[in-house]
Amino acid sequence: MSDVVVISDREFESEVLQSEQPVIAYFWASWCGPCKLVSPTVEGIAKEYGDRVKVVKLEVDPNPEAVAQCKVEGVPALRLFKGGEIMASHEGAIGKQALQAWLERNLS
Repeated sequence: MSDVVVISDREFESEVLQSEQPVIAYFWASWCGPCKLVSPTVEGIAKEYGDRVKVVKLEVDPNPEAVAQCKVEGVPALRLFKGGEIMASHEGAIGKQALQAWLERNLS
């Protein structure tokens, strides 16, 4: 069981790009309504899939480097990394079942 790790541009390379296990990077903003709906789902995924994937959370406004590197154009946004590479992307609100399906499809 894992929790979402809050990171910044400074930790992005060590926590995401150099991670041994797959990483979901969740990009959000405090002013984003859909982010408030997606956040509990992402936290649930971190607990449910903690043995298979690490989940990190970055607020977009104070972390422009990671936002640019991941080509985030809207929030909420998800990026799945394996071996330092983006394997899958999703932008916009997503429900729990759709997020689970996206993750299963891309983790296998």
